[in-house]
Amino acid sequence: MSNRRKNNDKVNKKVLIATVDIGKKSNHGYWRSYTGDDCKAFESTNTREGFDKFWRTIRTARIQQKAESIIFGFESTGSYGEPLVHYMRMKPVKMVQTNPMHTKRVKELDDNSPRKTDSKDPRVIADIIQLGHYLSLVVPSGPAAGLRRLSNARESRVSHRTAFLNRLQDITGVVFPEFLTVMKGVQSKSAQYILKRYPLPGDIVRLGRSRLAKKLHKVSRGQLGGKRAAELFTAARNSTGVTEGAEIICMEIRQLLAAIANENEVIDALEAKMSEYLTMIPYNHSLLSIKGVSTVIAAGIIGEVADFSAFHSAKALVKLAGLTLYEVSSGMHKGKKRTTKRGRALLRKLLYFAAINVVKKDGILHAYYQRLIDRGMLRMKAVVAVMRKLLRIIFALVRDKTVYNTEYSIKKAA
Repeated sequence: MSNRRKNNDKVNKKVLIATVDIGKKSNHGYWRSYTGDDCKAFESTNTREGFDKFWRTIRTARIQQKAESIIFGFESTGSYGEPLVHYMRMKPVKMVQTNPMHTKRVKELDDNSPRKTDSKDPRVIADIIQLGHYLSLVVPSGPAAGLRRLSNARESRVSHRTAFLNRLQDITGVVFPEFLTVMKGVQSKSAQYILKRYPLPGDIVRLGRSRLAKKLHKVSRGQLGGKRAAELFTAARNSTGVTEGAEIICMEIRQLLAAIANENEVIDALEAKMSEYLTMIPYNHSLLSIKGVSTVIAAGIIGEVADFSAFHSAKALVKLAGLTLYEVSSGMHKGKKRTTKRGRALLRKLLYFAAINVVKKDGILHAYYQRLIDRGMLRMKAVVAVMRKLLRIIFALVRDKTVYNTEYSIKKAA
């Protein structure tokens, strides 16, 4: 959503800095002229009338102060800040963000106090912008905005599904702990099929080994059969599972399985929509040409970046992902290099999954990854290096409107 910049020249010209401390119900605005003149923080509601009031105040100040342009800044907020951001996106302003951590640190310089108030915060945000330490905002629009919404919705649903699976595994371990060893967990369709119909060890024993083998063979499409059925039957007959309150646990198991099935259905629908929106992106083929970048990953990356053309270099994109390296060194001490992780967390997560795919034996960056390992680099650090390299490749492909060639060359898209 944002691109890190430090540019004092832009704020030293005839610019009016307008800032706002965004709240759920009301906002507190503030402006400062290049001449040093400013105003007291003023309140406006989180409504159309409030937005219009804020804009009239800022526009009037620009005319009175004879400023040539307006920089509109705010601190990164939750979803309740989006309506104002989209409202201001249609105005003739340059929109920027400040890091909440920077706001927290700089506010003590104002009055040597960590005091936080609605009137103080917008002035602190203006101080940070005036120093040039701001994040240029890239607001997604069109299909890219749709992909961001879809990607975030999918991430939320996957998180819910994971929570349900974890709970299912926990309570299964109470009534039938051996099941988790024999079936290797509760994630597979075969495991969930058995748990839905035969959640207790006694249910398995009553079903019988022969019938259990037939059902496992059918639901697993031939992957499981007599051997696994024998193991599960023996485990059920000798189970140490708790029997007290088992009926209630069985009820919860069925409820959890229904919830998991519902989440799977929603996730499938979201992924289908992501594929549809991805076709509306002119450069989608550039990302999908990379073996290891799936439709979901490509859609998510585009949604997170919003607009590749807004980034002047691959380095700026690496900063957006929070993959810039830093170290803490002092005197004789030289710190280890780490990633800042000050960027879009979901973009970083998507790149991680893509990196895992491209470092496999047949992956496009396997050789690069192996060279890093051979030099003594830790595996996780090597994966992070692959993530950065992969993002640079993606940036180049999109910039040049090209597709990836497995021979490490780039050819023009047909």
